[in-house]
Order: sequence, then structure tokens, then C-alpha cells
Amino acid sequence: MHRPSPGHYVTATSAGEPFRAFVPAPLPPDPPVEWSAALRRRFDAALLALGRLDAVTALLPNAALLLYSFVRKEAVLSSQIEGTQSSLADLLLYEIDEQPGVPVEDAREVSRCVAALERGLQRLRGGLPLCMRLLCEMHEVLMSHPGGRSKTPGEVRRSQVWLGGTRPGNAAFVPPPSEAVPECLAAFERFLNDAPEPAPPLLKAALCHVQFETIHPFLDGNGRLGRLLIVLQLVADGVLREPMLYPSLFFNRHRALYYELLNGVRLHGDWERWLDFFAEGIEASATQGVATATALLALVNADRVRIAGLGRAATSALEVHQALQRQPIATSAALVKATRLTPATVNKSLAHLTRIGIVSELTNRQRGRVFSYREYVGQLASELEMPG
Repeated sequence: MHRPSPGHYVTATSAGEPFRAFVPAPLPPDPPVEWSAALRRRFDAALLALGRLDAVTALLPNAALLLYSFVRKEAVLSSQIEGTQSSLADLLLYEIDEQPGVPVEDAREVSRCVAALERGLQRLRGGLPLCMRLLCEMHEVLMSHPGGRSKTPGEVRRSQVWLGGTRPGNAAFVPPPSEAVPECLAAFERFLNDAPEPAPPLLKAALCHVQFETIHPFLDGNGRLGRLLIVLQLVADGVLREPMLYPSLFFNRHRALYYELLNGVRLHGDWERWLDFFAEGIEASATQGVATATALLALVNADRVRIAGLGRAATSALEVHQALQRQPIATSAALVKATRLTPATVNKSLAHLTRIGIVSELTNRQRGRVFSYREYVGQLASELEMPG
């Protein structure tokens, strides 16, 4: 469906060259979204899949351990959309001060994405509503590196940005001028917090993602923050207990269409195509999350049975195995800290786990050896290995 553009253009000038910048209308869309039977079915299916994922979070004995890995998976995928080459294994190596297989800055960037999400969750659980103050704090974490200083970390932009092209005059899309951003964000924040009236959480997540990307409130990091916002908002609205969802898997796999549909809303007000795509992506991501969690639980249980066969060594080996579920690539020193066992006990347990094929050593050195719960990492990373 094509309707009037959901906003208006203003003319501005940069270096003497005029250009048009787009100022989005406040949410919700006007005229309203046309809910076809197919679109309603799509949203119903997505909500069912989210319900199953949330049930997994409640029922799995190791859900807290899985959360560590799932949050990192979303950060890797979201950063890949922005062009980083870091894999999940690269991130896990970087986090234990080991050299990743890609430039360190790529792994560092993904690590900051993880830290930004964790800051947002911490603030939400501390009672701060989902608001621009919280997003600014997350942005400050995301941009906390020497190259980010010029991007005004934690501050809404005060200059023009554009997407594609070399200047606003030849850009593919030009977000609102800086002087229009505060008013756009005030309306965005009201809608995010159900004023003047509440919107269904999944619909709100879909609309707010587009609006955030269209306003482009920061000089850099808008894409990653906008995707983290999806998961945070579903947690804030009680759809998910934990951020076990990684929607960037679907967006990354359909990257060209993702950008095309965001633009379709801005150009033609085509909310319906975007909503269909978004709900399909949420359903696919939630379904994949359930499958991954279930497969990891089956792997862990099978391995626990094998470890139980170690006799007297089993108790300590099971503690190391438990720690490896949270940190599936780790040094023996990190495992000593996690388990509070002695270094000698941890090293003996790692020898047993290596002998029965659960753990592999990634290094060939006497000190600071690195171990991988290889099949666990492989299961987590399986659907990350795709053409980008």
C-alpha cells in the first residue's frame, strides 16, 4: 500500500549547496496501519514464538548461562550489519585478553555493543523507564573508545548527518536537521512510554525501530542502538523476561531488504510491508532461539552424563563444565576464578574433560592456556556462518 509520506521535507544548506532533510511525523502512523488478515496472522505467529522463547527462559535450568552467550550473539550479528568481521569466537577470545582472528578493533567494537546492552538492562531493572536518557547512556558506552570522542558520546547530535553519498546533497537519505531532532525525540519518547495511549508491545517495537533509525539522533552508532532497542523494549514491556532474542540474525541475512523496507516507510509510508518483514524476523529469531537453547541443553545434559562416569573426579569436572557454559572459551585462570577451585584441581579437571572430548585446548603453551567448549561454541555460532 502507498500512502502519503509519513513526514515532511525541509530545505537546508550545506557548504552553499541546498539539500532536503526528512522530518518524520510523530507515531502512531496516520492514516493508521491497514491490518490485513495475513498481517494479523504474521503478528500472532511472532507473539506465539516469543511466548515459547520466554517459556524456555523460565524453564531451562541454565537460562542464566545461555543469556551470556545470546546477548553476545546479538552484538556480533548487529555489528556485522555495520561491517565488522568479528565472529563469536573472536569476541570470546578478546574478552579473555587473547588475540582474536580479526583486527582487535572489530572485536572491541562488538564488546562495546555487549556493554551497551548490559548498561541498558541494568538501568531498566533499576527503575529507569526506556527513554532518551537511558539510550544516551548506552550510546556513551558504545562510543567509549578514542575514535568515538569525535562522535559526542552520550549526546544527541547537534549537526547534520546523512546516509549514503559523500554529502547531504547527494545522499540516499538525509535525517532531520539537528534543530528538529529534540522535538522529534520528545514525540518518540512519549510514544515509547505509551502516551497518549498504549500500543501493543510488538507493534510498538516495529514502529519505534523505524522512527529511531529515521531520526538518527546520534552522530554514529544509530543502527546498533536501534536494534538493541527492539530487545530492550520487549523486556521493558514484559514480553520477554530476558533479552534472549537476536533479531539481527534475520536482518543480517536479509540486509538489502531490511534497508529497502526502512526506506519504503520514509518514502511511501509503506508501514505494512515493513511490519510483515519485522514480524517474520521476530518469529524466525525467536524460533531459532528456542531451537538453539534446546540443542544446547541436550548437549550439556549428554556431556554431564559422560562427566559423571569420571568417578571421584566428576564433582570438580562438573563445576568446570558449568563455568564453561557461561564462558565457553576460557583460560584455566578464569575458570579458577569462576569455580573457586584450586589451580591444580581446575587443571586436572580440564585434562579429564579434554581426554573425553568435551574440551579442546586452543593454545600450545605452558602458561595461560586457552580452552574451548568447542561443540557448545559451534552450536551457538552455527547460524552465524552465512554469507553477509
